[in-house]
Amino acid sequence: MAGLTICTWVWGTKYGPDHIAKLFAGVRRNLVQDYVPMVATPIAEDLHLTEIKGCFARLRMFDPAWQEANGFKRGDRIVCMDLDLVVTGPLDELFDRPEPFVILQGVNAVNPCPFNGSLWMLEAGYRPDVWQEFSPELAVKVPYHEFPDDQAWLADMIPDAAGWTAEDGVYAFQKRGWPKGEALPKDARIVAFPGWRDPSQYTRLDWVKEHWR
Repeated sequence: MAGLTICTWVWGTKYGPDHIAKLFAGVRRNLVQDYVPMVATPIAEDLHLTEIKGCFARLRMFDPAWQEANGFKRGDRIVCMDLDLVVTGPLDELFDRPEPFVILQGVNAVNPCPFNGSLWMLEAGYRPDVWQEFSPELAVKVPYHEFPDDQAWLADMIPDAAGWTAEDGVYAFQKRGWPKGEALPKDARIVAFPGWRDPSQYTRLDWVKEHWR
């Protein structure tokens, strides 16, 4: 069976070691199959991408050279998880998907983009053109909301991608699909905090205290 890597990206000062530790602790508690944890940082030639909004640097994951340099073989699964995710339930079923690319969908409220970049999974070797054709200048030309971002680029390049939704237990806190209020849905496996929200702002909630530690 192809290998599984759980990857999160770090640049800038918004998130620190505490977020990294809590994310991977949640993964350890809820993922049975073997996996490799990975904290990725942008390579030197991509640092300019971190100076603009949009999380474009992580599109490098589609680059075959980046995959080879990091020891990935064709067919390996690479899961990209935002640092502000809270893991609240079993993950194996989520990541045992046969599709070559899966991304969180249907949670954006105001933003019309169907994709949300908080969580996605890529099969190594799939669609290298997603990176090879990318540039900030071209990203401006695809439909976007407030500013160009990686999820808009992915929606334009892979519009028929498979998705995780609330039906899979993947939610975005108080976004589309989230029940009214702040209580954790009983079937939740992962909760994303897109936009300004962050789990550190909600430690008064029992479910955040239980799962984000």
